Amino acid sequence: MRALIRRLFAGNPPSPPDPTLWAGVRRRVRWVAALDDDRDARLQALAARFLRDKTITPVGELELDDAARMTLAAVCCLPLLEFGEQGLRGWSQLIVYPDAFRVNRSHVDAAGVLHKWEDELIGEAWDSGPLILSWADVQADLDEPDAGFCVAVHEMAHKLDALDGVLDGTPPLPRPWQREWARDFQAAFDAFVAQVDRGRHTSIDAYAAEAPEEFFAVCSEYHFSDPATLRRAMPVVAAHLERLYGKAPSLIAPS
Repeated sequence: MRALIRRLFAGNPPSPPDPTLWAGVRRRVRWVAALDDDRDARLQALAARFLRDKTITPVGELELDDAARMTLAAVCCLPLLEFGEQGLRGWSQLIVYPDAFRVNRSHVDAAGVLHKWEDELIGEAWDSGPLILSWADVQADLDEPDAGFCVAVHEMAHKLDALDGVLDGTPPLPRPWQREWARDFQAAFDAFVAQVDRGRHTSIDAYAAEAPEEFFAVCSEYHFSDPATLRRAMPVVAAHLERLYGKAPSLIAPS
């Protein structure tokens, strides 16, 4: 029934956010407070659609009031300011844990041996499944908006990446831009991995060397939370992300 209702109302714009709740978001989220009027209005529309179309499910004893849900919607939609609501396609649920959560992993190596282990995560995005976040870490990111971290943006970058069916660090883009993006990101990724492999200090979190998709997601975090560092370290990557996401909110004077 829920899916039917979503289909029936998919073409209709949702009601705008409650002004009091949105004012609370602007007080809590410095990236949102820094937006100009036009981008703020776009983010409000995206957040309203997110809240209408996505199920937000807290886990365990975690309780999320309307203000918390609006904050989650706003931060998750920041990467969609230029990309638009099509960035919300293909999934329907945000699962929110109180804190970091554990997942079981397994892998069969080349010799046919099965390896099992447990990871502790603060966020995860399944290709066509839910987006999962740690509420404690979302809050920590908002407390230190210049620290280079934003788990919600990281996982939303994975969702954008997966829209073309391949998680490879390249979101769906117009063909000429996609070729430029793939060339420039691969070159930057290879250079970054070489630095990490040699044990050199990097101003960008070394986790970005894990895979091209993680490189894209980590750099996306820096675009919003420490754009100056990203521009110094990887100016070409920073330029592509500014084109994808728009000017970093922290670089725009609050209205």
